[in-house]
Amino acid sequence: MAIIDTSDLISITDANKLGVSGLVREAEAGNEQIVLRNNKPVAAVVSMERIEQMQQLEEDLLDVSLAAARMLTTGTRRNSLDEALAQFGYTREQLGDLPE
Repeated sequence: MAIIDTSDLISITDANKLGVSGLVREAEAGNEQIVLRNNKPVAAVVSMERIEQMQQLEEDLLDVSLAAARMLTTGTRRNSLDEALAQFGYTREQLGDLPE
């Protein structure tokens, strides 16, 4: 579950009053907005910079996971990528199915 700063919460009613351009302006300024419907978070308005950061983190996590798998299975005998993935319960196909 996501950790949400309560100062970022905005109701749909208040979001409508602010308007799309206001929400976008806030996101560009680095102020993420979590939109609530019936007191439940249903959407987030974030900057493209934040989206790019999240995508980079996802790519970095995949790289670290692959490096960890290689380190954990390195010994006197080298293991293939398929063997390392199998150690973690994955296949090459599952790895290929991850979003770009």
